[in-house]
Amino acid sequence: METITLKTLYVLFFIELSTRRVHLGGVTVNPDSAWVTQQARNLTVGERVGRVGLLIHDHDSKFAGPFDEVFRTEGARVILTPIRAPQANAVAERWVRTVRAECLDWTLVGGRRQLERVVRTYTEHYNRGRPHRAQAPEAREPPHRLSGRPIGVRRLDVLGGLIHEYEIAA
Repeated sequence: METITLKTLYVLFFIELSTRRVHLGGVTVNPDSAWVTQQARNLTVGERVGRVGLLIHDHDSKFAGPFDEVFRTEGARVILTPIRAPQANAVAERWVRTVRAECLDWTLVGGRRQLERVVRTYTEHYNRGRPHRAQAPEAREPPHRLSGRPIGVRRLDVLGGLIHEYEIAA
């Protein structure tokens, strides 16, 4: 992602394939191996993800031995995607396309902190408010149905109105 000053920023994210749940690793100007490894440690500590069975990533040099070792200690098997095979990581590619089309293409980003806030907010919307083929959105409080009375719908604006979420009004 490029900022309005044409500075390139990189976003690291992890996706659980079974649920399509996205975990934001972080945003940085310089994604080196040490930073990527630290983000992997942050993800695995604190029970942010369940049991990891497989880790799939490309051949980028940032994903070196220490990065893989973080997930191996969690019991994951590391698989590298084939070279020049974009379909091998189709779920991640689809998420990148979705976040760009629905959010980032409509936003002028001034810097790293703003991009991180925008992507974090969108990720919460993606995990909580969007339906997925793999799983329904995370449940909110159950609606309270009043017998015989019509139920209203309330619109919630996300990212300043760029995205709308809807819920049943009590």
